[in-house]
Amino acid sequence: MIRVGLAGFGMAGRVFHGPLISSVEGLELAAVLERTANKAADRYPGITTYRTLEAMLADSSLELFVVATPNASHFEIASRILRAGRNVIVDKPMAVTSAEVAELMRLAAAEKVLLAPFHNRRWDSDFQTVQRLLKDGLLGRLVSFTSRFDRWRPAQPAERLWTEDAASGGVLLNLGPHLADQALVLFGKPEAVSAEVLRERDGQGANDSFTVRLRYPGLMVTLGSNYLSLPAGARFHLRGTRGNYWKFGLDPQEAALNAISRIEDPAWGHEPQAAWGVLHTGIDGGTVTQPVEAVPGDYRAYYAAIRDALLGKGPLPVTALDGWRVARLLEWAVESSAAHREMVCDWRAEPG
Repeated sequence: MIRVGLAGFGMAGRVFHGPLISSVEGLELAAVLERTANKAADRYPGITTYRTLEAMLADSSLELFVVATPNASHFEIASRILRAGRNVIVDKPMAVTSAEVAELMRLAAAEKVLLAPFHNRRWDSDFQTVQRLLKDGLLGRLVSFTSRFDRWRPAQPAERLWTEDAASGGVLLNLGPHLADQALVLFGKPEAVSAEVLRERDGQGANDSFTVRLRYPGLMVTLGSNYLSLPAGARFHLRGTRGNYWKFGLDPQEAALNAISRIEDPAWGHEPQAAWGVLHTGIDGGTVTQPVEAVPGDYRAYYAAIRDALLGKGPLPVTALDGWRVARLLEWAVESSAAHREMVCDWRAEPG
């Protein structure tokens, strides 16, 4: 049994890491770092609550640490865990700059410990379905790929006000890592990036809207998010030489995790048929429209693979280099927005 210490029990810790760790055989949510409250202990009786990171690091029984604190603190907390010679997962973004991610990678290599970003959206039902759709070639040659997380949030909830701090990176670093990571998984490293990173809502605060375009040979990938979409637009829109694929709505796992402490549903991650995406194919001058059965999503697969990696039974599901590439891509997006021009991607400075 691999005992896990979770640093932070806000939205990320409560909704994602706590339930997922508790639902994977071979992992035990053993301790949580909460500065003042006892919310984790109320939800998971028997765990240990620590008030300081130093105290939690002193617990030699903990083999894996998870950083689920606000974005701006990820580097400082993760670096302290790594310097203590402990394995660590860092919620997205791994850090607010690619230089900080590179330093975390250096520390992990020096200490010979595991370091991985939490890019759980690789196991979204809709993304898994898109992967299968592209593999099967049902769209012909893909010419345009659009992936968006749009929401109606004219005011941030009180528990998320920290995201309004510019140090957090705004929505670009809140949702951008998911979209960027998925694009890199599907298409690899782009040739160039252009973007608009904006503040659209009233009042002062961090960016709350972005559109990022990734240029590949013969393909344009557009990633975006904003908090002033009512209703939300398509989650995915793919255009190819044989047809189009449209998908609306979000993977159901986050909403379900928000209401539970562990997963017990045998049909976990299955989307109802009414939520399936639709494929429109041009055939003989007409159009054939059909729903595409959704591949079930399952975030537990991430932690199961982490467990296996710690036991020497498999590779990491997501590498720290993946986290660095996401960070660098989003930095180019910020630079492009500020300069109002396309940024050519120079990947030669990749660490490791």
